[in-house]
Amino acid sequence: MLTSVDTELLKVLADPLRLQIVTLLARETLCTTHLVEETGARQTNLSNHLKVLREAGVVETEPCGRFTYYRLKPEVLDTLAGQFTALAETTRANADTKRSCP
Repeated sequence: MLTSVDTELLKVLADPLRLQIVTLLARETLCTTHLVEETGARQTNLSNHLKVLREAGVVETEPCGRFTYYRLKPEVLDTLAGQFTALAETTRANADTKRSCP
């Protein structure tokens, strides 16, 4: 079963703009300016979403002059993927298990 921490991570990734940001960062490290161009989101809105992703441990920052670059942390997604894989394995192992009705 998923833990509450995993549920929180799923909530973070469930937002369409945050998922778009994660998808873009999977391809390359980007600064806020690039992310504004790619998503069409307002800079303040994007910064708020990036803060949520940082606090959830999904992205990390790298200062570069007056810009801040964002990098996806793949190990977070690996952990989540592993938990879904384990859930799928449990489902397969218990495919024939059925609780009787009273």
